[in-house]
Amino acid sequence: MISAASRRKQRGSWPLSSTEGVKINKETRQLSKALLRSSFPDGQLDRARVSAVVKALIEQKPRNYAKILDAYKRLIRLEVEKRTATIESATELSPEASAAIVTNLKRKYGIDLTTQFIVNPELLGGMRIRVGNDVWDSSVRNRLARLQQQL
Repeated sequence: MISAASRRKQRGSWPLSSTEGVKINKETRQLSKALLRSSFPDGQLDRARVSAVVKALIEQKPRNYAKILDAYKRLIRLEVEKRTATIESATELSPEASAAIVTNLKRKYGIDLTTQFIVNPELLGGMRIRVGNDVWDSSVRNRLARLQQQL
């Protein structure tokens, strides 16, 4: 005998607690991208617009609004990550070195880049810089790991 849950699973109507990870259709993807573009006037994230967009979606409840909200949330998170730099170093950096790094990163990624400096003694030396999906790792620990892989 097949259980009700098995029948739902076979039919493809398995209830999910979240739409995260569910494939979204083209219309939902296009709408969430349009909402994202409207959230960045002058190239900077406007928190008031984000709140207004979310509030309007929740009030109007268009078709697939939960999927649209999830896709929009994901796009906002990715954009915020692109505008955040994490600089890890084995020791505290001098103010001059910190300023030079920030200046170079802002030149490459834009003036709205936010930076966070972290002292991580596990690096042994050097530094690791992460901006969104971009990672530059010139730490001694990374060099030793690459040498170990080569041997």
